[in-house]
Amino acid sequence: MSSRPLLNSRLSGMGTTIFAEMSALAVRTGAINLGQGFPDTDGPEEIREAAVRALREGKGNQYPPGPGVPELRAAISDHQRRFYDLSFDPDTEVLVTAGATEAIAATMLALLEPGDEVIAFEPFYDSYAACIAMAGAKRVPLTLRAPSFRPELDELRSKITPRTRLLLLNTPHNPTGMVLTAEEQRTIAALAVEHDLLVVTDEVYEHLVYEGAHRPIAALPGMRERTVSISSAGKTFSFTGWKVGWVMADGPIVSAVRTAKQYLTYVSAGPFQYAIAEALRLPDAYFVGFRADLRRKRDLLGDGLRAAGFEVYQPQGTYFITTDITPFGEKDAYAFCRTLPERCGVVAIPNSVFYDDPDAGRSQVRFTFCKRDDVLDDAASRLRHLAS
Repeated sequence: MSSRPLLNSRLSGMGTTIFAEMSALAVRTGAINLGQGFPDTDGPEEIREAAVRALREGKGNQYPPGPGVPELRAAISDHQRRFYDLSFDPDTEVLVTAGATEAIAATMLALLEPGDEVIAFEPFYDSYAACIAMAGAKRVPLTLRAPSFRPELDELRSKITPRTRLLLLNTPHNPTGMVLTAEEQRTIAALAVEHDLLVVTDEVYEHLVYEGAHRPIAALPGMRERTVSISSAGKTFSFTGWKVGWVMADGPIVSAVRTAKQYLTYVSAGPFQYAIAEALRLPDAYFVGFRADLRRKRDLLGDGLRAAGFEVYQPQGTYFITTDITPFGEKDAYAFCRTLPERCGVVAIPNSVFYDDPDAGRSQVRFTFCKRDDVLDDAASRLRHLAS
């Protein structure tokens, strides 16, 4: 065989994801998995039954339409109008994808050329780096720093060059839980308009905001025609395995993204698309109650982590809490997380893997709180052994 490396050089250093590694560690050790962000209970029973009904009625058992089933595209459009007073044509401005991950991949592959620059918040959700690399573009980090993790907008301005093609935003932000303010969004929007940039915004945690409010940047002046809004059903309805996501944008942009997407999965999640169409039409009480329950869980785990000795950075959104391990005399989050299951029977994620500059998040560890109360209580109790 050739001595040339098998893996495409653009993906050098991007082996098994940290989530797969730590979840496997949880299984091997029997530890409580507060690493990967998936709930340990299913979402609403009526939505699960809607999927069963679709299966039995033969809806989606064969290839669904490439853009997504009409019922779901209409529900996505109605959802944006209902919550944000944003109008998207379900036939030309909405595209259903295999989760937000595929939406991001298809968007990067469609809109970027080799050599383009993408400015994104650091720490990055891990698929961002991979998707930008596969498109042959260059990621340019805008580092969010503890304790507030607010974006430095003067620094953002300084990073824009003639090669900058798009801004990749994530609000609420994973892993830090930062939620952009209205003023921050206005400034970012003004920069995008001034420099004629595309904006791609990952909004999968849109209904999990505990302080402040989620405001789609597409609603701001000059942004509707340059913004790709991405979201999904997994986090909002606790069916992460169904992998139903979507892209919303101006018609020509959606057409470009669809061109790339059709050569990735082509279509996916047929019966589940019909179920999520019903989920998006659940009454306001569902969304309010779900958010309140997750806020309570955030506070439950946050209190437990503080009691165990962690420095806790209170998240404004998502279902993750970022902590700092320096109070334990520790400095290396990756090493800390590798030994944590043996020490305490708990699995977490080192934030350093989400940085281009690992030193920027060297001592940060992320925990998820989208678990049952008894699991969170047990984990907090186990973590208190760190101080003993």
